[in-house]
Amino acid sequence: MIGKMKVVQIDDKGIQIVYLDRPTPKKGEALLKIKYCGICGSDIQTYTGNQPFATYPRVPGHEFSAEIVEIEDNDIGLHKGMTVTAIPYFNCGKCYSCTRGKVNCCENNETMGVQRDGSFAEYIVMPIERIVDGKGLDAKTLSLIEPFSIGYHAVNRVDIKTGDKVLVIGAGAIGIFAALAAKLRGAEVYISDIFDKRLEAAMKMGVDGIINVKNEDLKERVKDITNGNGMDVCLEAVGMPETFLNCIESACFGGKIGLIGNGKRETTFNHSILLKKELDVYGSRNSLNDFVPLVDLVSKDNIDILQIVSDILPLENVKEAFDLLKDNDGSKIKVLVEFDKI
Repeated sequence: MIGKMKVVQIDDKGIQIVYLDRPTPKKGEALLKIKYCGICGSDIQTYTGNQPFATYPRVPGHEFSAEIVEIEDNDIGLHKGMTVTAIPYFNCGKCYSCTRGKVNCCENNETMGVQRDGSFAEYIVMPIERIVDGKGLDAKTLSLIEPFSIGYHAVNRVDIKTGDKVLVIGAGAIGIFAALAAKLRGAEVYISDIFDKRLEAAMKMGVDGIINVKNEDLKERVKDITNGNGMDVCLEAVGMPETFLNCIESACFGGKIGLIGNGKRETTFNHSILLKKELDVYGSRNSLNDFVPLVDLVSKDNIDILQIVSDILPLENVKEAFDLLKDNDGSKIKVLVEFDKI
């Protein structure tokens, strides 16, 4: 159909492919042809009706790569035909956080696929200043930059040092990327989870050790690894009360905790333990300023981040792709949907 495009839409009937008008870029925007989209946990929440910030119908997606189809002259070196990714968070520019330069903490943030329509469409428009040069990276790799940036940002927030003993709790895509980011800073990194497949994937990405808490005692393993001292840094990448408490217990006196997992339940604990250990606790949200340095890093050091991709499905099988993660038995870490074959 002339002027129409295929779009993935989630509504009260579930997930489906619909035909909508191809968007037209305004001044300051570019038209992008999507190549690959990754499925995030927030997309699955939207799919299952558990995303508190999404309204319906909603186009999911904020992990993607694309080709520039139309773009006006610009001073950041972007041109037609380039393979790129983009920053999918839209800050208001007016709230207290934005006026202080902390744009990732915007009080009115809108993330693609959640508060606004996302990248699961043949074509999208993006503000030129949010488009990131792919620096020659392939389209599959570029679609992983956004989830990598979440872990990368957290590691920068906590300021992990060479030689630090780091525990990452949660070996999903974000946790594995956080572990990789910590390794790139020279840390000694361990990761825990309940799924062997995820832990095996983390080992392939270079962690120093794995802990399957389904059949190993986390407290005892941490004691063994640290000679009873505790971890210098604990990164929580699950979002459960129990795993946050695990971080408090596993951290050394004077240690640090970085919170990445988006919790949905309240956590009850005696805050005196934070005082006793004098723990530094860092929240970590989004990552607007880390895309460019991360693309540079992956490109320069030829880091293979595609190892965490468990499945790549064509657009026509998008429901199957979402169901793979909705009904995940722990063997699926990152699922990509390919748009190029349509």
